[in-house]
Amino acid sequence: MKRAALAGLAYFAVVFALGFVLGSVRVLLVEPALGEFSAVLIELPVMLLACWLVSGFWVRQLRVSTLQAALAMGGVAFSCLMVAEFSLGALAFERTMSDQLQRWMTLAGALGLGGQIAFALFPWIQVRRAAFN
Repeated sequence: MKRAALAGLAYFAVVFALGFVLGSVRVLLVEPALGEFSAVLIELPVMLLACWLVSGFWVRQLRVSTLQAALAMGGVAFSCLMVAEFSLGALAFERTMSDQLQRWMTLAGALGLGGQIAFALFPWIQVRRAAFN
């Protein structure tokens, strides 16, 4: 389980760094031109592809090979992501937890949350696929 936790931390760190960069581009350049929903629609496939590739890299690199370990990896990564998301929202945008929960009730917010849930499940999907191949 230690490897799974380490894989989850590494997975989170790489994806969060990329998401921070892409999110900044989305908010500063794309949203003003196309609106929030369209900007999320453009960013989401790029982030999901990156998540899939990064997840696969850490699953292989740290030999996360059981479904239980893969769920732990995704759970650690998702937990870190939620802490970072709420913290960044509070510190950078002065959002309360309630504000963040309300953002997820919008169409753009729900798409983003769906992407974050996929991010959490990717390690499990990859290990499951490998077990059946």
